[in-house]
Amino acid sequence: MAPRIDHAVTSGTFSLDGQTFDVDNNVWVVGDDTECVVIDAPHSVPAILDVVGGRRVVAIVLTHAHDDHVRVAPELAKAAGAPLFLHPAEAPLWQLTHPGVPMPEPLHDGQEIAVAGTSLRVLHTPGHSPGAVCLLAPALGAVFTGDTLFNGGPGATGRSYSDRSTIVGSIRERLLTLPPETVVHTGHGDDTTVGAEAAGAGEWK
Repeated sequence: MAPRIDHAVTSGTFSLDGQTFDVDNNVWVVGDDTECVVIDAPHSVPAILDVVGGRRVVAIVLTHAHDDHVRVAPELAKAAGAPLFLHPAEAPLWQLTHPGVPMPEPLHDGQEIAVAGTSLRVLHTPGHSPGAVCLLAPALGAVFTGDTLFNGGPGATGRSYSDRSTIVGSIRERLLTLPPETVVHTGHGDDTTVGAEAAGAGEWK
């Protein structure tokens, strides 16, 4: 049974530094008919479980800890009976959304998360936030970039815990070195490819 990628969009808010914005978040689920990994936990547990569709959830992997990506993470983990994973450098942001709740299991660069006969490789890509990660699925020709890389360039760095030069360096070193045909599945908005984003990278400051 070949692994596949399922997708949904959920709507809610993002809040940081005293401001709140309406946002639509992508939910990505990688697996087969039996088991899957959920990438990020935004806004709605029922909407995410609809994509899961009764499969066993091997893990819930959080690309970073901004509230629009982790707001329902503890509730989703309980409902799915699955472990949560997050890079340890995200602790300050996690505590903003879930004060007093223990940190999820740690993610580390190079870690492999097995599911449905394939694996997701953790790439630490700081910049949008200190512990932001992307998940590379070589067998599927895809990378899940959270808010690190979008259709149109790097993720936002105008708020606390972010840095523009760091995110640009992460993308150049960890993502633009992937095969150009690699599909980029983002945390918000439309897909792109590594090649399409590399073509515009000379304009990044």
